[in-house]
Amino acid sequence: MAPIVLLALLTHVTAADYPAKPVRYIVPFPAAGSPDIIARQITERLSKLWGQQVVVDNRAGAGGTMGAAIAAKAPADGYTLFQCNIASSAIAESLYAKMPYDHQRDFAPISLIGKTPNVLVVHPSLPAQTTKEFIAHAKANPGKLSYGTSAAGSSQQLAMEYFKLAAKIDVVQIAYKGAPQALTDVIGGQIPVSVQSAPGVLTAIQSARVRALAMMSLTRLPQLPAVPTVHESALPGFDSSSWYGLCAPTGTPSPILDKVHADLTAVLRMPEIQQRFKDLIVEVAPTSRDAFAHFIRAETARWARVIKEAGIAQQ
Repeated sequence: MAPIVLLALLTHVTAADYPAKPVRYIVPFPAAGSPDIIARQITERLSKLWGQQVVVDNRAGAGGTMGAAIAAKAPADGYTLFQCNIASSAIAESLYAKMPYDHQRDFAPISLIGKTPNVLVVHPSLPAQTTKEFIAHAKANPGKLSYGTSAAGSSQQLAMEYFKLAAKIDVVQIAYKGAPQALTDVIGGQIPVSVQSAPGVLTAIQSARVRALAMMSLTRLPQLPAVPTVHESALPGFDSSSWYGLCAPTGTPSPILDKVHADLTAVLRMPEIQQRFKDLIVEVAPTSRDAFAHFIRAETARWARVIKEAGIAQQ
């Protein structure tokens, strides 16, 4: 039998029998956070669908790059999947001077899983009721306003820097160990502004401890229907959301990638998953493999520009 035909048959058998053993699903963030909860919803259902255990492996550290580096070096046999994300797959390349992997080279994109919007919030005492009023207030007080986010390079910090560039305003960053600490200081009035992920700030908005000026996604949040988007209220086309997807090490056989893609899509279309992700404030958004690859390239280019134009120093 010709070698090419034999290889094709082996690949077909491998894909048809996949998975024949447990699959490792690397999440580059700690247990119990939103990325982990999302992963466990998916892996529980893939395990039932495949008749094999899909095991979540939390590998937190270095803004998601530690887990990504482990996944990049794993065998490309389909038995390691990686829950990629905006931090490790689009921001890190321009943020860090030295990277332990090259996302474009080392990963095969499978599908986008979903997006989580960021929210621009202010202390209720700030004299700005709308995004346009906030921009005008910031322009009238250049360098006098401060905003709090988690550490440099987080998607929330870059969302605010992207907003500053688009609005042509000067607001000074105050970096915190995490987004909850920044939110606490906005609630307490120590700082006037923050960009937060929607799940982390929803309760504070609903209890009026902070005022939501705008969603940073292109669409309004169902849980906050009265809060407009930056896109519709001030800066047309503005969009800044965190996102999650699924990748595998480059070299994973295409038939296996196709199977994982098909089964992941089936899971994401399950009504109970749709409702659970809605509760988590995640917009389910599966894509084709090619579309997800294009999306990652576009995101990488966008955040590289923001990091450069904002003068954010490489770490």
